[in-house]
Amino acid sequence: MTVPEEGLSGLRVLVTGGSRGLGEATARRFAAAGATVLTASRGAPPEDLPVTFIPADLATEQGAAELGRRVIDSVGGVDVLVNNAAAASAPMPTLTRSDASWRADLEMNLLSAVRLDRALVPGMVERGSGVVVHVSSIASRLPQRTEASYAAAKAALNAYSRELATEVGEHGVRVVCVLPGFVATEGAVQHLQRIADRQGVGVAEVQQQIVDHLNVPMGRPGDPEDVAEMIAFLASGRAKWLTGAQFRVDGGIIPVA
Repeated sequence: MTVPEEGLSGLRVLVTGGSRGLGEATARRFAAAGATVLTASRGAPPEDLPVTFIPADLATEQGAAELGRRVIDSVGGVDVLVNNAAAASAPMPTLTRSDASWRADLEMNLLSAVRLDRALVPGMVERGSGVVVHVSSIASRLPQRTEASYAAAKAALNAYSRELATEVGEHGVRVVCVLPGFVATEGAVQHLQRIADRQGVGVAEVQQQIVDHLNVPMGRPGDPEDVAEMIAFLASGRAKWLTGAQFRVDGGIIPVA
C-alpha cells in the first residue's frame, strides 16, 4: 500500500504558545515540512525559529479576537490551527481554591481555544478543509492533587473538541485532541530544578520521582518533539479520517489504583 504524503508544505499553520516548549517544537516541525508558520504568545520565540510572530495575550476575549483578525489580515486564514497556549494557576487544595483561580484556568485552558476557533474555524468551513488540534493534557484523565482547576479546564477542552468535530466534520474540517503526559520542556526542567534545590538532590532524581509517581512504563519523560510529531501526523493527509478523538502522548502512563 502506498503511504500518503504528509502534504504539509505550503499550509498556513498557527501555533499558539509557540515561543517555547511544545509550541516551539511544533512550530519547528511544521516549518521543516515546508509550511508557512505563525506563532502567537506573550513572549517572543527564539530568533532562529522560522516563523512569523504575532504577540498575543490569549487569556482575554479581546486578545483572542485581535489575534484572529491579525492572522486573517496577514495570511487570509489558516489551514491548521494548533491551540497549544496554556497555563496552570498555583497548586492549592481544591476546597480552598478561589473563584478567581478557577476562572483564570478556564480562561486560559478552555476559552482561549474556544475564542480562537470562533475567529478562525469559520474560514476553514467556508473553504471546505482544515484541521484544529487542541493540545490538552493527561491531567484531564488523571487529575493530580492540588491541580483541580487546570485538570477540569482540560477535561472541558476534550469535551468541547469532540462536539466541535461533530459540528464541522461535514464541511471537511477535522478536530482532534492531543494529551501530552510528563514532557521535559524547558519550563518543566526549570521547575524540576527548583524542586531539586529545595530537596537538596539532583534534577535527575526529581525527574525519576515524577516518572515513578505517574507509573510511566517507558521509564522516562517525553521530549517536546514526541508531541510535535503526533501533532504533525494528525494535521497531515495520513490522518484524513481521524476526527473527534483524543490521542495520548504520555509514555503509556498507567493509573495507580
